[in-house]
Amino acid sequence: MITNITDTIRYIGVDDNDIDLFESQYIVPNGISYNSYLIFDDKIAIMDTVDARKSEEWWQNLREALAGRTPDYLVVHHMEPDHAGNIAKVVAEYPEIKLVASARAIDMMPQFFENTDFTGRTIAVKEGDTLSLGAHTLTFMMAPMVHWPEVMVSYDALDKVVFSADGFGKFGALSHEEDWACEARRYYFNICGKYGAPVQALLKKLATLDVAIICPLHGPILTENLGYYIGLYDCWSRYDVESEGVFIAYASIHGGTAKAAHKLAEILREKGAKKVAMADLTRDDMAEAIEDAFRYGKMVVAAASYDGDVFTPMHCFLHKLGTKGYRNRRVAIVENGSWAPCAGRVMKSMLEQMSGVEIVGDMVTIRSTMKQGDIPAIEALADAILA
Repeated sequence: MITNITDTIRYIGVDDNDIDLFESQYIVPNGISYNSYLIFDDKIAIMDTVDARKSEEWWQNLREALAGRTPDYLVVHHMEPDHAGNIAKVVAEYPEIKLVASARAIDMMPQFFENTDFTGRTIAVKEGDTLSLGAHTLTFMMAPMVHWPEVMVSYDALDKVVFSADGFGKFGALSHEEDWACEARRYYFNICGKYGAPVQALLKKLATLDVAIICPLHGPILTENLGYYIGLYDCWSRYDVESEGVFIAYASIHGGTAKAAHKLAEILREKGAKKVAMADLTRDDMAEAIEDAFRYGKMVVAAASYDGDVFTPMHCFLHKLGTKGYRNRRVAIVENGSWAPCAGRVMKSMLEQMSGVEIVGDMVTIRSTMKQGDIPAIEALADAILA
């Protein structure tokens, strides 16, 4: 797909509607886009390539857009294979092309392309360096750990465009129209969630620029209401609460824990909770559960005991939350056990390792299945959550 972003900047990226798991772990029911751009000026710059999965379509777009002209530069913002998959082929096709990237990215190139000689073919840039294409001048800003250490973004002052690497990206192919925030949020917290401080550093740099267009490496080009998108990124990277509500994540083996979780949700709603979201960790998308945990300020974890530990889906969920930097939230605990309940102890221990997480209320212990006698404890836990 070739589209004009401005009079001199074209989109030459491709949709991947065949992929089932992005990064071999994230469900992408609506696919993903691999974004790539061309800047036409006295000199021509390719802004990133695409995943090798879609090389044929990308090369067709590139050649059609170039219409016989030869590119002078390939700007590499990020070395992850879904964006850098065609670097070696570009070098082979255009031997005189120069690869413009951070020094760290240049060091990485031989790791991915063993049989390509990059000697004399690279230009290492650092913070504030510029590249003149003619009327267009690209200014480079380093963005380490957003979300790899070699990442940089670039700014074109002529058209007020930021090429933002993985920043402001989202799941979903461009051919599928959907709300931006939902899949951008799931993308952000699962891909970049751990790196709030580096994202904040990048946002401070962008705040000094006059930005009219954001061109990410995944998802739609952003041209309107940029304050909305930047505001969400600011909220997410500060680990602030985006939406008022309670998120209940439960992992049930035979249904007893699920019954207690749904009863708690019912009581919370009766007591005036503005929003109660739920996830069955044994069946629902784990990445979406991670997204909701960050979205809301309050969470309940409810799980069965298993093998002297906590039921595996809950252990996986809490481990992922910890690796993604979960923090500054209020969390309540419900455990279940038929003879030796231990899930609560394990969950509490894992949560206590996360910065700023407050355990609220008295842990509720269910024995096998919820009974009428358990209701008062669940009521009290609901009160503690909403306090």
